[in-house]
Amino acid sequence: MTDTNRHSAPLPVGDVVPGDPPVPITVWPVPAPKPGETMSNAMGVRLVHNLTHPSDLIIDLAEGPQMACAIIAADRRSHPQAARQGGWGREAATLIITGWPVDDTASPVEFFVRCHASLVPGGCVAVLLPHADLIAPVDVVVAAKRAGLAYLQHIVAADRPPRRNQHAQLDIHTDVLILTRSTHQAQAGGGGA
Repeated sequence: MTDTNRHSAPLPVGDVVPGDPPVPITVWPVPAPKPGETMSNAMGVRLVHNLTHPSDLIIDLAEGPQMACAIIAADRRSHPQAARQGGWGREAATLIITGWPVDDTASPVEFFVRCHASLVPGGCVAVLLPHADLIAPVDVVVAAKRAGLAYLQHIVAADRPPRRNQHAQLDIHTDVLILTRSTHQAQAGGGGA
């Protein structure tokens, strides 16, 4: 005799925001950034190749030369350093890269409103945070959602990759939060620009 009682799927637990699908967490084995820099060269290359296509525009707000090198090597475009200081330009970008906290006089929500206005639909903001603060990622996601950005992915950067059949502790140095400007206006959340 077959069981006619249907059971619903278990409720997801872990990194879940109520009302949103679970956000995937990915581990990238890349070196830690040097002191005073936002990322390593390998992190810059992975971000550019995973989040953009050739000739896409990238707004680089990170500290250090890593993104500039990755942008040139991957045939992407970016505003010159001087333009970044005065403004982000008029053309919408596919990707905005920034460290956290931002060196900006605006509040986090105002910063993300500016990001939202500077992205093409489906474009992303990659926020790189040192792994030391467990509350900062939550604050970033809340501010981004208030600006109309959606939380798309969480990347954990570690010096050592996990190895099969070994219970080694990851040496996590950076959390990368990928936020996106939704292609559907209804999904744009709290108060887009």
